Amino acid sequence: MDEHSAPLLSTEGNNGLDYGKFKSILASSTKLVLKFTMWVIFISWATFIFLYPSEFVNGWEYISGIQCPNSCHCISGYSASFLIWGRGIPRVVENFPCRKKLSKNPWFRLWTFPVIVDGPFGVVSAAELIGILLFSMFTIWAVYAYTLANFNILSKFQLTFIEESYLMLELTGLRFGMIGLLCLAFLFLPIARGSVLLRLVDIPFEHATRYHVWLGHLTMLLFTLHGLFYVIAWALQGRLLSQLLEWKNIGVANLAGVISLAAGLFMWVTSLRPVRRQNFELFFYTHQLYIVFVVFLAMHVGDFIFSIAAGGIFIFILDRFLRFCQSRRTVKVISASCLPCGTVELVVSKPANLQYNALSFIFLQVRELSWLQWHPFSVSSSPLDGKHHMAILIKVLGKWTENLKGRILNGPKEDCALKSLQPHANITVSVEGPYGHESPYHLMYENLILVAGGIGISPFLAILSDILHRINDRKPCLPRNVIIIWAVKNSDELPLLYGLDMESICPFFSNTLNLEIQTYVTRESEPPLFLVSNGSPLQEEGIVTKSVSSFGSPVCNPCSISVLVGTGNITWSGLYVILSTIGFVLSVGLLQTFYINPFGISSWWYKGLLFVACMVGSPIIFGGVVVGLWHIWERKTSAKESDEDDGQKIGIMQNNQPSAQKESSEDYTPASNSIRYGRRPDFEEIFGSIAERWSHIDVGVMVCGPPTLQTSIAKECRSQSLRRKSNHPIFHFNSHSFDL
Repeated sequence: MDEHSAPLLSTEGNNGLDYGKFKSILASSTKLVLKFTMWVIFISWATFIFLYPSEFVNGWEYISGIQCPNSCHCISGYSASFLIWGRGIPRVVENFPCRKKLSKNPWFRLWTFPVIVDGPFGVVSAAELIGILLFSMFTIWAVYAYTLANFNILSKFQLTFIEESYLMLELTGLRFGMIGLLCLAFLFLPIARGSVLLRLVDIPFEHATRYHVWLGHLTMLLFTLHGLFYVIAWALQGRLLSQLLEWKNIGVANLAGVISLAAGLFMWVTSLRPVRRQNFELFFYTHQLYIVFVVFLAMHVGDFIFSIAAGGIFIFILDRFLRFCQSRRTVKVISASCLPCGTVELVVSKPANLQYNALSFIFLQVRELSWLQWHPFSVSSSPLDGKHHMAILIKVLGKWTENLKGRILNGPKEDCALKSLQPHANITVSVEGPYGHESPYHLMYENLILVAGGIGISPFLAILSDILHRINDRKPCLPRNVIIIWAVKNSDELPLLYGLDMESICPFFSNTLNLEIQTYVTRESEPPLFLVSNGSPLQEEGIVTKSVSSFGSPVCNPCSISVLVGTGNITWSGLYVILSTIGFVLSVGLLQTFYINPFGISSWWYKGLLFVACMVGSPIIFGGVVVGLWHIWERKTSAKESDEDDGQKIGIMQNNQPSAQKESSEDYTPASNSIRYGRRPDFEEIFGSIAERWSHIDVGVMVCGPPTLQTSIAKECRSQSLRRKSNHPIFHFNSHSFDL
């Protein structure tokens, strides 16, 4: 049997095998203990939130609140301690990129089985449906519990029917506000891009944004009902204007609540899908009103009540400050390319110690276009393509991308085609990330189906390159059968995939990997002139087929992507979180001891404002010390690695550039490659054929494309898995589409 034919599940030829096994066992044990502790803390915190409307919890709260007015700070402290325990848990296994295959027999998994494929929620997996049902049940139960409590309160007073109606309206509004505040405790967790919770359960940020959208709709609906019931009650009593403008020192400041709700409603309306699709900039800029929303909410309810939701918000603030520090750095653009198909390729510099995987996203800012706008893009290069660069593909679809293309075309003449390896002087970029799955799950299936629509091929280029590199380098890699199904509108997009020089990455990869590419050109009935009879794309004017691995980097480049977020170092991340949280607790304690108590500060709104100031100031002041030291460590580490690799990289560049020109895609035809014109893929036929060929196995299906494509693939995965025969595979649906 050929040495490449067996799955690469182990590293051969390493010395110190016993030590390696010991490290593996120690890492696994540590991960298990920390993960268990993390789950216990989080479940306890979430259980408290869900039980909050119950009579038992409310009774305990009132007793403790009388004894200690600031006792509810423990909620935010509890959430912060949960963050400390969990910040670095997933990083324990960062050096184990491929998990052991679970079973030879296929089995259903909650995260990859699509239950709902049509509807307002889009494609919903079984696990996501359970989450939706839990939150729905919580909301219904909370309304029921609070309604009983309201009637219990009314029974204690001798009131007329009209007075009871007014009081009932106000109590109902109060209860909706409290339920909304409990939902707010979870709202900010999904949008903390380096969130501990997301990394714990391995939910990438591009998926978590959907949960933020769902929670946002629920939270704003509850807050809107909260305000509406009060407005109705006050209007019926003839005191609407005076109540709306009221700003109490002791008690709830109504005007602050009006401002907070107005900001929330503005964000909510502009985030609705029709508005967001038509005017993304309006959505983006109005969403910055979250600062107004949070600050005035704290002033509206005071520090005591606001601390209920402070834990999730504090996690977001920690992540936001790190992202701010990372985004201040200008990143060098090694190469900027304008392709005829309407796609821009950027290759940016990164340090060798910045780790990511082929499923990662980055957020990009081009300062010449906007200082505020950040746009997400899939990484199109594998981390094994090179230590010092990262590539992304950008489809020109809107105003921002059109302006970006114009900036590149308005540069020097040579910038219109693929550039030499010189910095692009016409654009200045900053990068946040990379973000994405903690583990590269594309390496966990022996059988992969990659379905892309148009520019959705971008992450699959990274995946294919990653698999080829791993096979060539004898690194852990399970995939042995890969089918790529790619639908494009026009044939000028074909070089995006066929320009990848697979033979230069891994010669004779067909001995190990069964690769099949099915391409569908939907708006052309026959091949254009630049295709030869074997169906392989040839060189066209303005396009030069290349291997991305030919890119190098300057020595000790100070303009690389910062390593502060995304896959940041576990030690520095832990120190940052611990010191920031300790600083927050100290700030609140010192403020209480030396300012609030001595000076008799009793205004709810002012204490709420001071509480938010402590939440924001602690990461800046205390965490900022760690960030500064982290920057120094990063520069020294990058300089050391650049000095070690300098000679080797220069040699690789000199040797690879001529061969990249020689071994272009016109000299290579994949073992199984077909390009069909004037038709769309028949997924029922394709999946049915695969089910017969691959028999009793798990098949990982990854989709990157528009919502209609995701719906079609999810529907087919569900259909094939439900009506499968005993000897047929189970198709596991995985979406890799970022939809804001």
